[in-house]
Amino acid sequence: MRAGLCRLLFGLVLVFAPLPAAFEMSHADAGRVTVFAAASLKNALDELAGLHEAETGTQVLISYAGSSALARQIEAGAPADIFMSANTGWMDHLEAAGLIDRESRRNLLANRLVLIARRDGEEPESPPAIIGPGYDLVGLVGEGRLAVALVDAVPAGIYASEALTALGARTELEPRLVQTDNVRAALRLVALGEAMFGIVYESDARAEPLVMLAGIFAAETHAPILYPAARVQGRDNPAADVFLAFLASEGAQAIFARHGFARPGEARP
Repeated sequence: MRAGLCRLLFGLVLVFAPLPAAFEMSHADAGRVTVFAAASLKNALDELAGLHEAETGTQVLISYAGSSALARQIEAGAPADIFMSANTGWMDHLEAAGLIDRESRRNLLANRLVLIARRDGEEPESPPAIIGPGYDLVGLVGEGRLAVALVDAVPAGIYASEALTALGARTELEPRLVQTDNVRAALRLVALGEAMFGIVYESDARAEPLVMLAGIFAAETHAPILYPAARVQGRDNPAADVFLAFLASEGAQAIFARHGFARPGEARP
């Protein structure tokens, strides 16, 4: 009698217990989009994901890291619906491997490479210098540390290395470089005062109130900073296409602009 009662109670628990969230979503992938996005997109993309969820009911799950790390995760089979890279190189890499849907690929955004320093008090900032040929970056950094993303793998670090090389400062500044896994980690080092200067994107500088813009690298010192986005091959999720279209819309582009991004080819002051 007692065993029968236990079986009955157990059965009622199974019937009335809430289903795990993952199981609830599995019947309709269209209700969820998984995005692998470059770390520099975090502030803008978090805002846009919230708006999209409110408007459509589609859950947007975002994993942020360096573009190189995300691309390697997709190569290993990670279940991403959309990949958003901070350079074309890693998107090209996945496209060559047949891992993204070529027809869905688009250059969504552009950015600028900047030099940042920790904000010192509330005094007015002078206009940022244009860092080009003849600029004494080595003298400015002196014996301080210069935070950058990984110069051989992460897009922000690759752009930084190109700029330093173009300025003839790469070899001299090599001992001063502090390399991090992604551009937001380099930003944090400067915000915390662990590094005197950092090389990040303009959008990163706007996202952190503890840093100030010390200079803008001239466009000719590095390759154009473009953010391609594409749907991952083999992920048949209509909601991914809807989200990509939303990110390219006028409203979304205005929000990206507020965070320091621009449209590809757009003139910047």
